[in-house]
Amino acid sequence: MISTPKQLVIVVLLAFAVPLTIILLVVQFITGGINADPNSSAMSDSAIAKRMQVLNAGSPAQIANSATSNSIIIAEDPGESLYNTVCQACHAAGIAGAPKTGDQSVWAARLELGNDVLYQSVIKGKNLMPARGGATGASDEDIEAAVDFMLSTLQ
Repeated sequence: MISTPKQLVIVVLLAFAVPLTIILLVVQFITGGINADPNSSAMSDSAIAKRMQVLNAGSPAQIANSATSNSIIIAEDPGESLYNTVCQACHAAGIAGAPKTGDQSVWAARLELGNDVLYQSVIKGKNLMPARGGATGASDEDIEAAVDFMLSTLQ
């Protein structure tokens, strides 16, 4: 395999360069090229406050009651609202093994288990999904509404 010192140096350099490149590409993909410039609109005080409000709120309805008029939260449908603010981050693209929203083939086996099992999977967490799907302040009813909303996309 490796028969010369030159080949050994090349293999050692590639052993460091290839994983480092892969890690950097994954980080770039995950961050989506978020501009961390303090002067950018994504880093404005109002944008940060809106993101913190979503993370710290008790339920989507509470967010809607305290949010500004241009908020993406819809109080009339907490399931869709919770999906749009938290769940879709992974389920829209199937990130980290999350079953893609609307993909009947990946949801078929899960549907056979029943809705109560699905609710508990989200509430307790499963595989890489954290407990409550990451929406730590969401109530059980809001979680169930979000699951029901995701299931409604299969029909």
